[in-house]
Amino acid sequence: MNLRTKVNGKRGVLLKNTVMLYILQFSTYFFSFIVVPYETRVLGPVIFGLIGAATAAMVYFQSVIDFGFILSGTADVALHKDDKQYLSRLFTSITLAKLLLALLCSAVLLVLCQAIGVWGDHVELYFLFFISIFLASLMPDYLYRGLEQMEVITVRAVCIKAFFTVMIFVLLKDASQYYLVPVLNIIGNGAAFVFVYWHLKKKMQITFTKIPLASVVTVLKQSMPFFFSRVATTVYTATNTVMLNIISGTGAVTGYYTSADKLITTAKSGMSPISDSLYPYMVKQRDFKMVKKVLIVLMPIIIAGCIVVAIFAEPLCIWFFGREYAEAADVLRVMLPVVVVILPSYILGFPTLSPMGLAKHANYSTILGSAFYVCVIVVLFVMGRIDMITLGVLTSITEILIFLYRAVIVYHYRDRMKANKTEEGFHENHP
Repeated sequence: MNLRTKVNGKRGVLLKNTVMLYILQFSTYFFSFIVVPYETRVLGPVIFGLIGAATAAMVYFQSVIDFGFILSGTADVALHKDDKQYLSRLFTSITLAKLLLALLCSAVLLVLCQAIGVWGDHVELYFLFFISIFLASLMPDYLYRGLEQMEVITVRAVCIKAFFTVMIFVLLKDASQYYLVPVLNIIGNGAAFVFVYWHLKKKMQITFTKIPLASVVTVLKQSMPFFFSRVATTVYTATNTVMLNIISGTGAVTGYYTSADKLITTAKSGMSPISDSLYPYMVKQRDFKMVKKVLIVLMPIIIAGCIVVAIFAEPLCIWFFGREYAEAADVLRVMLPVVVVILPSYILGFPTLSPMGLAKHANYSTILGSAFYVCVIVVLFVMGRIDMITLGVLTSITEILIFLYRAVIVYHYRDRMKANKTEEGFHENHP
């Protein structure tokens, strides 16, 4: 097999995984398009805001339990994809690490529910959401991403979304039944948990195996830089909703922000499959021309789409969420810059910086963005200027700052795109 055939084969795998991820994201759009308008109308802005605040709070805990393994684990698997024993040890080490982190998070959540009045009033709801994200966090997606077998993740996620959507329409009839949202997620994630662990054992010969405690410590150390990057991202993505919920005292404002954020998050999710499928491909192939082609083709489409949404933001929010959500339009407009920069920011992050031996700068960028966010939000709090508009503007500026940092680093070290593969970004550590 000649070099050209090998490269074309690798690009074929990349295309397949990208298609799988887009099927996954399309299912997210499709089911959200159906279920979110139903939820906003049945629950109303106040209860929908309560659900949004609980969901945002869980992002913190999920970031801790995941601990960046989706990045460190994916790279590790990609480098050892033919060694089943190694993959079994890695799988066992990461799963045990997640269990320990989940135990710690549950204790922290209990303390926070006692300390924060708004949370304490709905402690059962928060713990139901916690169980849901705990089960989701145990999914070893890093294995499937590193092995470039995205079809398993896709089928699983589509089935969960389909189940949740159908059950919401069947069971959710009034606002007092809001607890069904986390309960149905628990059922779906629980079923997926059983299927995936069965599939790993029977179809892929990856199982739990005996490991020393030091292996758990090792995977935690390896993933710590990625964890800091993920936590830094959480600071400026989830804090807005949580803070609005605590400060406003009513769920309506949180509901407006949550509904606009749903649209922004959906758009961001549409960009992530490209980055997610490029990541293991770029770690192995260093095909930087592919990065340039993707950005040249897609960026004009994204910018044009954002202009249209900005013009028709209010009728879009009313049509999608209901007449009570017209105020969400202003938040949506000020957050559209996030959609413009998110694809180049994603692609210039780990998929580009890692094969350049500069993975640490992807982490530095999010840490810098979070530090900026925290400093500004403290100033806004002291000045009494925190509201859904200022928080939306701050989020956009933060994402732009992160993108600019990554772009400058890539440009400054552009000669590395021609150099031989370096091990600065990743090391072949054994758990």
